[in-house]
Amino acid sequence: MIDLATVEGLLIDMDGTLVDSDAAVERTWRDWAVRHSVDPDAVVAACHGATAEGTIRRFRPDLDEATVDAQAVAHMRRETQDTDGVVPTPGAHDLIAYLVAAGLPWAVVTNADLGLARARLGAGGIVPRLLTTVDEVPVGKPHPAIYRLGASRIGVPIERCLAVEDSAAGVGSARAAGALVAALRRDGGDLRIADLGELTAALRAARG
Repeated sequence: MIDLATVEGLLIDMDGTLVDSDAAVERTWRDWAVRHSVDPDAVVAACHGATAEGTIRRFRPDLDEATVDAQAVAHMRRETQDTDGVVPTPGAHDLIAYLVAAGLPWAVVTNADLGLARARLGAGGIVPRLLTTVDEVPVGKPHPAIYRLGASRIGVPIERCLAVEDSAAGVGSARAAGALVAALRRDGGDLRIADLGELTAALRAARG
């Protein structure tokens, strides 16, 4: 267990963490897979938490960089237009309300680009004061750059930040950056949580 009383700021993933966008994510990736002669089930199993470029390269290694980049941009535009069924995850709004009341700085840190992040967060009724997106760093998760940027943006040393993540790529990114990690419904972090409500309760208990 980690001492949550030492945490000075939170860096929170979006997809699967603050918003449940699984249905929208899977719809768009299944469509891409069918159009590019790739097994849709295999793509869906690998796409969560990964960048669009990473997923495309993984399943179509024959494509050149320019084509991968163009397809990734087009894919995120399709995702931006499809927010059907995107909702806040259980406890998301309560966690944000607690952070605001407690004066803990926080930011969303996501492998989505700015347009997609705003669309999905908006669908979930979440308006973050600070937002760090994949188009602001050279390489997205699992590279640590995006978490380092998020920490600098909220003005908290990375080792005093708690990252909240639901994917292997996200957990790996946050740990490589040096953050403490609350892993949502998975192992690999410093703290395992079932939902954001559990995290809020733990923060409140530790901090008074």
